[in-house]
Amino acid sequence: MSDVLLVDLPISIRAETSLVDPDTCKFTLSRILHPGGPFFFSNIVRAGGSPLGERLFDLAGVANVLIAENLVTICKASTASWSGLKAAIGMAIRAQLQTGVPAVLEMDDHTDTQGRSDAELTTAVQDLLDKEVNRSIANHGGKISIVEVRQGTLYIAMSGGCQGCASSHVTLRQGFEVVLKKVAPDIDAIVDTTNHAAGQQPFYPRNESTVKL
Repeated sequence: MSDVLLVDLPISIRAETSLVDPDTCKFTLSRILHPGGPFFFSNIVRAGGSPLGERLFDLAGVANVLIAENLVTICKASTASWSGLKAAIGMAIRAQLQTGVPAVLEMDDHTDTQGRSDAELTTAVQDLLDKEVNRSIANHGGKISIVEVRQGTLYIAMSGGCQGCASSHVTLRQGFEVVLKKVAPDIDAIVDTTNHAAGQQPFYPRNESTVKL
């Protein structure tokens, strides 16, 4: 791929599109964008409280956003093209840095969700899996299922493409766990009961195409 350079700010952004998942692109900044995280946003509503998230969802084709330290990972809609979108994302990140406003404004949204029963938590988590998480990872042939919720601990099993996948831990900890905390902050821990040794390990020979923004 040809390189596109944006030189308005003294910062470099490298965009790496996965050859395994062409709808996902990782943007690596030369300095910290936001300490902590990861922060996962599945749509513009969930991005409320993240100025950068809202800015990125204003771009046609952006499906979800993950922000962590000096990384922004974007998943685009399958019907969208990276042509022009990568440069627009780079400009949005730079514009956010220019404002001096944090990329994510952390807010306590746990107030109304504490103290639910295991059955209520199971219902909330299943709704999240059905409406958001499994729809996304189904693109890779994967699925997350609830084994049980017991005393604030969620036990799950991963199947299909997620079983034995080298990136299943990333899917669980940087994707599902992050968005789960917004829906069910009273879940204290997630235990993966999957026998990953029995999986086919179908994904992620880590080859990526690279472009500088």
